[in-house]
Amino acid sequence: MPPPIIRALLPLLASMLIPWSAIAQSPSASPAASPAAAASPTAAPAPRRPPPPPPADYSLPLYTNAIRTPPAPDTPRINGPRIYGARPGHPFFYHLPTTGHRPITVTAAGLPDGLTLDATTGNINGTVAEAGDHPVTFTASNSLGKKSATIDFAIGPNICLTPPLGWNSWNAFHTNISDDKIRAAADAMAATGLIDHGWTYINMDDRWEGQRDASGVIQSSPKFPDMKALTDYIHGKGLKVGIYSSPGPLTCAGAVATYGHEDQDAATYAGWGMDYLKYDWCSYASISEINLASQYGSLLTPDKAAQAKSLALENAVLTMRRYGHDPASLPNLDGLSDMITSTASLTRQQIGARLREINNNLNQIKNSPELSGTFPALQLAEYKAPYAMMRASLDKVDRDIVFSFCQYGMGNVWEWGAQTGGNTWRTTGDIGPTWKSIESHGFGQNGHEPFAAPGHWNDPDMLEIGNGNLTPDENFTHMTLWCMLSAPLLIGCDMPKMSKFIVSLFTNDEVLAVSQDSLGLQGRRAHQDGQTEVWIKPLSDHSMAVAFFNRGDTAADVSVNWSDLKLTGPQTLRDLWRQKDIGVQPTGYTINIAPHGAELFRVQPKS
Repeated sequence: MPPPIIRALLPLLASMLIPWSAIAQSPSASPAASPAAAASPTAAPAPRRPPPPPPADYSLPLYTNAIRTPPAPDTPRINGPRIYGARPGHPFFYHLPTTGHRPITVTAAGLPDGLTLDATTGNINGTVAEAGDHPVTFTASNSLGKKSATIDFAIGPNICLTPPLGWNSWNAFHTNISDDKIRAAADAMAATGLIDHGWTYINMDDRWEGQRDASGVIQSSPKFPDMKALTDYIHGKGLKVGIYSSPGPLTCAGAVATYGHEDQDAATYAGWGMDYLKYDWCSYASISEINLASQYGSLLTPDKAAQAKSLALENAVLTMRRYGHDPASLPNLDGLSDMITSTASLTRQQIGARLREINNNLNQIKNSPELSGTFPALQLAEYKAPYAMMRASLDKVDRDIVFSFCQYGMGNVWEWGAQTGGNTWRTTGDIGPTWKSIESHGFGQNGHEPFAAPGHWNDPDMLEIGNGNLTPDENFTHMTLWCMLSAPLLIGCDMPKMSKFIVSLFTNDEVLAVSQDSLGLQGRRAHQDGQTEVWIKPLSDHSMAVAFFNRGDTAADVSVNWSDLKLTGPQTLRDLWRQKDIGVQPTGYTINIAPHGAELFRVQPKS
């Protein structure tokens, strides 16, 4: 069984030549790699990532005293986004998030035909047959009052109209997942009240997989004895469920993946009741290299084309061996059996040396004059191909499944992810629970904002809040920046162990409203002075979210003039983390911010 290091190495992928070890971006590199950069040669496999430090005790006074989010009032509130997308004819499921003294009763005016509301739980189920926009006015009532809000149920081709909010198992458990742990995560999302603030998805990552049956249908491993019962349990709590696979023959951790079974797996996931699919490049890198050699071979001399094809096949076989996988799991290609036999006696050290040699030889071929101006386009098409194929398979099932590309930004995926059918796409390598990793992943997203829109989101990877030894201010920066980026918010810690400080970061409705704003714009850097930055994000009510960041190692004043943000006249500020009004500021604003810290405001003209 291969170690989880396979997964840790993937973010660094610099080419397809040594698929799981020669890589495009390290976690600390800029995510904005061009297709040409992604294909650049790498002399040696990347070093193993050291294990993360044990997490801090986030229940200590250092953190508890730093809580900014005030308690939710006992009077009722309706939280979450003000728009929700679903496809006509597909099962519809939405949980209305509310806070306040329980019990709370929910009523709805304008609910479309085919939907029913459970007044006690706030769950809406059913099917809407026809496309159309349906503004639904919900009213939440308890013994202390009532509150109304209108949510647009947009029935049409687009889903995921606001960035997903949920949890993923990888950062907390890596491959050590089970039915019990996934149920415990769902229990925690409900018990801590995160569900009442719009958190929705419980996503299992790698190593839920078993084998395929005689008909080719994927089965879950013994650790997941009844996948349908698991999804029913999670849905019963008002939550949704996500699953993981790869377009290659194996996942990053060596489990059975989807290659050649796209329609079957999409149908299985829909039958189980899945709502989200993370699709990880992984071993498809070897398939991609073989495909490319076949495509550009027609432009080469016969001898050179045969050499490229042989090298690509050997690369695939040796990469599988290097990480303890059976190369026989590769598709049945010409020459595969002979290649497996001829390489069977190589030691691990010999495999590593030979892979480096293959890498160099293939890059020489790709730089041949015959391929000048041709190879980048072929490689870009190959980046897209497995995701377009799975998109087509998902479109055949009668279920809304959010489709998340995980291919680390190769080929500038943000430029084509939406057209290829993605709802979210990773723009970076794997994140780590350190300030350096969070800083590079998050601030490196500036410039990607033209490619984000409702239904289509740039993803700088999961949240590390609650992991590692992040300071309180680094946690605030992480959450603030991801909300400004309209990034998917996927919690990565062990939720049953969340401290009050961690829960407070995830339950601030005014901060989450910046993430979930229905306008769906991604924030951008508007002003920079050394290590201090000001970012802006226009909001649907014509106000603006303005975030102040100090990336430096010492406290600093962060200042901005309204003219720098193209605002005119005095502006009214509201502190979103503390949920209190600051008042009118005539020409700009200055605030002192701790090292690696952030503050977040809603700014609008003086009324």
